[in-house]
Amino acid sequence: MKEPRPQHSTRTFEDLVAEGAAVPTEGWDFSWFEGRATEARPSWGYAASLAERLARSTAALDIQTGGGEVLDFALRRAAPEAPALAVATEGWPPNIAKATALLRPHGVAVVASPEDAPLPFADGAFDLVSSRHPVSPHWAEIARLLQPGGTYFAQHVGPRSVFELVEYFLGPLPQEQSAGRHPDHERADAEAAGLEIVEVRAERLRMEFYDIAAVVHFLRKVVWMVPGFTVEEYRPRLRALHEQIQTDGPFVAHSARHLFEARKPDA
Repeated sequence: MKEPRPQHSTRTFEDLVAEGAAVPTEGWDFSWFEGRATEARPSWGYAASLAERLARSTAALDIQTGGGEVLDFALRRAAPEAPALAVATEGWPPNIAKATALLRPHGVAVVASPEDAPLPFADGAFDLVSSRHPVSPHWAEIARLLQPGGTYFAQHVGPRSVFELVEYFLGPLPQEQSAGRHPDHERADAEAAGLEIVEVRAERLRMEFYDIAAVVHFLRKVVWMVPGFTVEEYRPRLRALHEQIQTDGPFVAHSARHLFEARKPDA
């Protein structure tokens, strides 16, 4: 999400909800939120850092690429030193179509692959495997696909990300239900798969939602936040939140992100 601060909205609840419900949700382009929501960026600059690694790679795989926006940016920045072979996977059909159109000019093949399925590539096929916000890293598959000495470089979603908003709609969640995606657990799982940890860095980042349309679109786009979210089911809570924003100002939440870099040991 972009960072400029918007003007206070005077539009009605119904108009804003209808707008948020109508915006297409495919891909991971968040430019629609400009002026309606903000999210601070991690200090490490994932896309630019990925570009540096792509420029040193000969065979790269991007897992769960979404609409291909981050990989597109990184490949443009890495050119003309982009890898000779670059492949991406994605499991959601609208994203597959969008990523294919965006990445085809780079010569990147987008392979349809469900997020929980084994990946259809040979052992040791890649010297770089990357992912931005994977649903769940499959460490055994990542280790299998990497060449000896190869790198896994990713930005993961951390524990209790945007939980102020999640719990506004779902109520307080048990600690064990909200403790997933912890970087310490992922470090242990990666090591158990035979990878060496190079770096793990975690940050919590301020988010602000300036109108209810942004909340509706966000929950439709990031579907695991409030599973099964629909405007009709949550209309009373949406109306109450709209009135709260109108009276008190932006709704504040915090995203959790961690940078994860691991290496497959040399043979």
